[in-house]
Amino acid sequence: MTLNDPRTIYPTVNPQKQKQDEPGLDQELAPQSDIGVSSYVGHDRLKGRKALVTGGDSGIGAAVAIAFAREGADVAIAYLPEEQVDADRVIKAIEEAGQQAFAFPGDFTDADYCRKLVEESVGALGGLDILVNNASRQVWSEDLEAISDEEFDKTVKVNLYGNFRVTKAALAHLKPGSSIIFTSSIQAYNPSPTLLDYAMTKAGLNNLSKGLATSLIERGIRVNSVAPGPIWTPLQPSHGQPQEKIEGFGTHAPIGRAGHPVELAGAYVYLASDESSYVAGETLGVTGGTPTP
Repeated sequence: MTLNDPRTIYPTVNPQKQKQDEPGLDQELAPQSDIGVSSYVGHDRLKGRKALVTGGDSGIGAAVAIAFAREGADVAIAYLPEEQVDADRVIKAIEEAGQQAFAFPGDFTDADYCRKLVEESVGALGGLDILVNNASRQVWSEDLEAISDEEFDKTVKVNLYGNFRVTKAALAHLKPGSSIIFTSSIQAYNPSPTLLDYAMTKAGLNNLSKGLATSLIERGIRVNSVAPGPIWTPLQPSHGQPQEKIEGFGTHAPIGRAGHPVELAGAYVYLASDESSYVAGETLGVTGGTPTP
């Protein structure tokens, strides 16, 4: 058996300063990140299940959607209409894995869209067993005073309202054995001064997942979170980080590099599968070695 050094198993990201319009596209990211198209190998750990992944067009969500499909699940993805080119690549990967794919673009600040997303996904896939609440908005600001009411409101509506509404709508369809997974962040524990509103919402999602876990385990539904560290995704250059933090992004992590989205896929697969049948209310940190409480 060959051992792989975690410091070098994936290429070190060494990006130059770059900007994209929000929300950003995977296919314009330089260098490209690994979302698992050529690297993730499945083992039927989710065979026969139906999953909805929000923010499933790029970055972490794309890696999760592709991994789920290669583990045997049918997968629906949600994303913004302007992200269609990225979504097409993920849909193709799901279908090439021999699984049913469903794409439903829309705006997470729209309450009707959040509810319709669940209904349309259930109708297309024939049910719902796994919900991954991954869609998020991250826009940096110099400090608290620089965050306008409008920007604060939009971040909260996407990250908290949107995830709350989708989860609430999904509960009518989830049966014992189902799994809900939230994407939290290292920012929930160690907030950057430039990401105060984003970090606040991620802490809120982390708290929501723990409270829901306590109430829903009585219905046989497990709820957990994944807390990523510095992962190279379109979120970073599309106003997610100051330009001076793009260069050398992720090198502050103890592992010495930024993570690739595919490196989180296994965490979501684990929490969605029966392998984690005794795990509820936990937050699994995938941070490159940065400790979480």
